[in-house]
Amino acid sequence: MICPRYDNPVRPRSLRAFSRALLLGVAAVMFAAPLFAAARAADWPGEAPLRGSFEPPAPAGSGIRWDGINFGGQFGVGNMNTDFGSSNSQQVAYDFRNTVVLNEFHPETWSTLPSSTTNGRTFGGFIGYNALWDGVVIGADITYNMTSGFDQSEADSIGRQFNTSDGYNNNVRIDSQASVKLKDYATFRARAGYAMGQFLPYAFAGIAVGRFDYAVTTRIRSSGTDVGGGGGSPYSTDNTYTDSKNNAFSAGFAGGLGLDVALTPNVFLRAEWEYLTFAAINGIRNSLNNGRVGVGIRF
Repeated sequence: MICPRYDNPVRPRSLRAFSRALLLGVAAVMFAAPLFAAARAADWPGEAPLRGSFEPPAPAGSGIRWDGINFGGQFGVGNMNTDFGSSNSQQVAYDFRNTVVLNEFHPETWSTLPSSTTNGRTFGGFIGYNALWDGVVIGADITYNMTSGFDQSEADSIGRQFNTSDGYNNNVRIDSQASVKLKDYATFRARAGYAMGQFLPYAFAGIAVGRFDYAVTTRIRSSGTDVGGGGGSPYSTDNTYTDSKNNAFSAGFAGGLGLDVALTPNVFLRAEWEYLTFAAINGIRNSLNNGRVGVGIRF
């Protein structure tokens, strides 16, 4: 009796074809892998983009670059210190011009008003550019910030009685009040940092320009009598002066420290401490300490 055969004569041919295809596929992958790696290394946002950069190749797979144009938004809180001590100096000097009182006792230097501090908020944006050399990041940026809460005022008085060389006993009283408000400011900064993977710590310094509103009002009352026997007539004055201006600009210095943290190859978070000091406006000196956070995009 002849038994039927159930083995498929096609199977050996299929197995041999499969083996040949598998070997060809492995060979193709081994041949293509270096080409793929090279192509990936030359393609943005890989390690060394075709558009050119001073950046050395980043670690494989990191995709983090710090050079190029960047921009974003930011929000901060801080405090502004204002010194009103010299805010009425010009008014007092004008009132006592060409007098013995001004020449001998200099009431324009009396500190009628104190310093004060107020808290506020800032919100705005930035745009900048970075270049990278062997991990060192050099860049520049422009920031603009609107403010809220950085306004303050002070009022106080000072009085003195004294004798001058012309034989007069003089009484002088100065009543002053002053106010100031920082409305917004811009900075133009140079930045330098060092890239450490997804972290970029940096320092910056530059120029700040602030826009202020201010007002100073001073009432000056003075009187004197001749106590030296010279026969001079008594005198008495009562004058009030007001100086005010909206949108007064003042330049100053900006400096501080910051840290950028890359979330993706193109998006980063920013944290900064910034110190600003402005030139005196009508004798009013202002400085600002500001801490802020932001988010930016790089391309």
